Amino acid sequence: MSGNLLKSLATVSGMTMASRVLGFVRQVLIAGVIGAGGNPVADAFWAAFRLPNMFRRLFAEGAFQAAFVPLFQGKLIQEDKEAARRFAEEVMAALFFILAALTAIVEIFAPLFVNLIATGFQEDPEKFALTTLYLRIMFPYLACMSIVGLLSGVLNSLDKFAAYAGAPLILNICQIVAIAVYADSEIHITGEALSWATMVSGVLQLALLVWGAHRQGYLLKWRVPQMTDGVKRLLRLGTPGFISAGAIQINIIIGTNIASREPGAVSWLMNADQLYQLPLSVVGIALGAVLLPMLSRRVKEGDEKGAAHALNRSIELSAFLTLPATAAFIVMASPICDALFRGLATDALGVFGGRSSAFTLEDVSKTGAALAFYSFGLPAFVWHKVFSPAFFAREDTKTPMNYALISIAINIVVALALFPIPAFGFLAVAFATSLAAWVQIVMLAGTLHRRGLFKPDPRLMSRFPRIVGACLAMSAFLWFSLQHRETLASILFGRDWLAVVLISGLGAGVYAAASLGLGAIRISDYKAYARPRP
Repeated sequence: MSGNLLKSLATVSGMTMASRVLGFVRQVLIAGVIGAGGNPVADAFWAAFRLPNMFRRLFAEGAFQAAFVPLFQGKLIQEDKEAARRFAEEVMAALFFILAALTAIVEIFAPLFVNLIATGFQEDPEKFALTTLYLRIMFPYLACMSIVGLLSGVLNSLDKFAAYAGAPLILNICQIVAIAVYADSEIHITGEALSWATMVSGVLQLALLVWGAHRQGYLLKWRVPQMTDGVKRLLRLGTPGFISAGAIQINIIIGTNIASREPGAVSWLMNADQLYQLPLSVVGIALGAVLLPMLSRRVKEGDEKGAAHALNRSIELSAFLTLPATAAFIVMASPICDALFRGLATDALGVFGGRSSAFTLEDVSKTGAALAFYSFGLPAFVWHKVFSPAFFAREDTKTPMNYALISIAINIVVALALFPIPAFGFLAVAFATSLAAWVQIVMLAGTLHRRGLFKPDPRLMSRFPRIVGACLAMSAFLWFSLQHRETLASILFGRDWLAVVLISGLGAGVYAAASLGLGAIRISDYKAYARPRP
């Protein structure tokens, strides 16, 4: 089991890492060209991007699959391939019909949806109009991503993860091409080009998943939408699952609405969000995609011991990969933002005529502060992708839904309560999102423990404090090294961003050495994982 988990995780994480590297390039270029706080185009584009991007994360990265995968695998295991295919075709017909109708509604009533995601933009007619335009261009992306999510669930159930993991690369490539081609155009034209690139990427991602499904013999046929027993069961399980698995995304949309009352805040939060999404995607989303079908299969086979072992190893592995990222983001928040969005962006934009980054020092400070607050919740965001599948694999979506509703309520109350306080302002949104995620994790883990489905095993209890110790050693090194950042920059051709990259790389080395020294991880574990499963 461990070998299968690590191999599958490596496939998804490797492709996701490539996607996120391109995502960094994309984010650096966009921040450098359209800036952040001082430009209405930046706030308008990121606010409009929030809604289709939220649905992408819900459908292609978890919430939809949380209900679909256990049912699809049940058909495969308890019936046969044709029954599973028929179920997938029925779901696709219903799903496309519902989301095509939703897309039409959004296209017609886009201003109402702008009010939903960014109420504060009403005070700025130009920003409101741009957000409406960008939302109308991008929203058909949702219909494409819904089918991408369905086909991803089919392939993930078959332990075929490459097409699913490679699809996000297309979004980044399309947006990079758009920003490169239109970097010197009027800034609102650049925003429009990015919006069209987003929509086109949805079509291309859909084409990739259709090809991947066809290779596995699952080229789904179109059917007349019908409310079959399978679709009814999916809706019954999926509605609470959609809410529970999507609580973090719902909290982010709520936060965007609250932040829209402060000029520049939407862009600051979005730039910070894109940074912490790297470890979340590489570890959390990848692990969740692999873990759900694995747990579902073991539960369907009655192997509760194997399911518990998979859960413990997933927590151990995610802690080893996520906690150092959390520590690094907190210690280096502003230097990272300065290095990427000002230093690296200026050098990258030199290719397009030598212009400087539009990202200001104020943008660096505000984005860095938001990143630190989001990083506080990063382990919770990742572990949500680990604990939720333990419920979904057993077709229990109501319990996570109830906890998700509590999480959403906490997020709203805390954000609204702290937003008027000058010391917080828009940072209340990042803090509330992280706090709500932690509350949700405590409730999920506690319930699994009470039901006897999760108990930290001796290995996890031994390794976890060692991982924390290694993180502390790395944090101390990073803090010390940052005091000598200017000296390092002078050696590295005056490039401050190279100094930050060097410090980060050396910090990773310190963490690896400390982990081995403290016994947080052992090379023999991975030699064992690499052996073929009996």
